[in-house]
Amino acid sequence: MSVNYAQLTALALDPIEKKPLARFHPGTQILSVGSFGCNMACPFCQNFNIAEGRQSDIGTREVSPEELARIAVSLKPRGNIGAAFTYNEPMVGFEYVRDAAKLIKAEGMHTAVVTNGCVAQWVLQEVLSYIDAFNVDLKSFASEGYRRLGGDLELVKAFIRTAAKQAHVEVTTLVVPGLNDTEAEIREMTQWLASISPDIPYHISRFFPHKDMADTPPTDIPLLYRLRDIAKERLHYVYLGNV
Repeated sequence: MSVNYAQLTALALDPIEKKPLARFHPGTQILSVGSFGCNMACPFCQNFNIAEGRQSDIGTREVSPEELARIAVSLKPRGNIGAAFTYNEPMVGFEYVRDAAKLIKAEGMHTAVVTNGCVAQWVLQEVLSYIDAFNVDLKSFASEGYRRLGGDLELVKAFIRTAAKQAHVEVTTLVVPGLNDTEAEIREMTQWLASISPDIPYHISRFFPHKDMADTPPTDIPLLYRLRDIAKERLHYVYLGNV
């Protein structure tokens, strides 16, 4: 049984662009829902306190799927369009995502998942019918890069391919010095994304020192602009974040 089922660490009404989702109901608000746990171990994780936290070490609030749906509906007057499962890795608790999203959609609202995408296809299939939008963190386009982070590139690629057939999908790459910051890697990555659809929105995000990489300088801004220009050679919608 999932130990984080209905155990939430965060609930917040956010602009949908913060997910980031740039082309899915822009200008609206969405209820951000966070639990705890992750299946990767990125040394630069921005939310490592909940991603790597245990229930005994962090504060949680039990919110059933039914209660979450009621909260989402109650926030409609404030512009809420639904719920986004985010902050930690939602798919390690996919049972809650599935159960809550089903009820939220039954209320005529929208659902989103912000994920690393590093899960098997059967896990994705458990939630896919109930999720309208995904933002997938494509952390590298090298198998070795993913192994360094405790993940699997092929799983993530399969996730993106499958999700894009049925839902709105946007992709984010945090450009981390020494991991994925070469022009060649971003060119290869965006060429692959364009082979699925050139209309997939792509977010290039700036790294800031954090966790085990606290002494690593932030990503060079001129480099980010060069990478953006490379991405725009094949993709129609490219955005810079954290700049």
